[in-house]
Amino acid sequence: MDFRHIDPIIKAALDEDLPWGDITSETIIDPNLQHDFVILLKEAGVLAGVPVAERTFRHLEPDLSWEPLGKDSSFRNKGETLVRLRGNTQKILMAERVALNFLQRLSGIATLTSQYVKLARQRSGTVRVTDTRKTTPNLRYLEKYAVRMGGGHNHRYSLSDAVMLKDNHLAILKQQGVSIKEAVRKLRGNLPHTTRIEIEVDRVEQIEAVVSAGVDCILLDNMSPETLVEAVKLINGRTQTEASGGVSLKTVASIAATGVDIISAGALTHSAPALDISLDFG
Repeated sequence: MDFRHIDPIIKAALDEDLPWGDITSETIIDPNLQHDFVILLKEAGVLAGVPVAERTFRHLEPDLSWEPLGKDSSFRNKGETLVRLRGNTQKILMAERVALNFLQRLSGIATLTSQYVKLARQRSGTVRVTDTRKTTPNLRYLEKYAVRMGGGHNHRYSLSDAVMLKDNHLAILKQQGVSIKEAVRKLRGNLPHTTRIEIEVDRVEQIEAVVSAGVDCILLDNMSPETLVEAVKLINGRTQTEASGGVSLKTVASIAATGVDIISAGALTHSAPALDISLDFG
């Protein structure tokens, strides 16, 4: 975890919650008080964001005493104490909500990801479950970290990382009279040799033209398990296969069983419920 990326996110979140201070704590709590607190897990789940929560508290209370009892990527049961902390009471209360927001959000993503991975691995020992770019604006670095803590993998981080020709790109190329093979040739000629090229298809009939163009991966979009089996057989290992669209906890196992190499699911980040975590006095 690189805090050069995270510190600006934490600062922005604290600025949002404390635009002109905490008028409750700063009015009624002695600024010299020190107290003990605990962070408690109110439901079972996989942890992610414990160092982010600590960093958030330390932005306001540098002298914080922080004793973590659970680390990121570990599963913890309901009722367990995650952290014991002590420090300036005012500052801890001021940072509480932002720190918990990070911890709850990231742990929720890690927990949901672990559920997807567990189901997929029941049907395939090699398939990768990955995230997408369907992340909360400005929180992508953290949310993709949480996916890894849940046992998943990251897809491309941004539009700058890899080539992915999707339906709109292909429609525009067709309108311009540019074939897939020509498009791939142009990409290979202008981009670094390390750049991956992936192309999306939603029909089996499209596969041969894409594979023969020399892509690194083919994205099989919104195909039924039966169609995915047919597609994987047709591709026959000539390129990596990624299944996307319609991926849920109900479908991920059957998709994994088709033999695809990768399953990408936007739900890992856009639909993960926050894990219930609280800060308690004493």
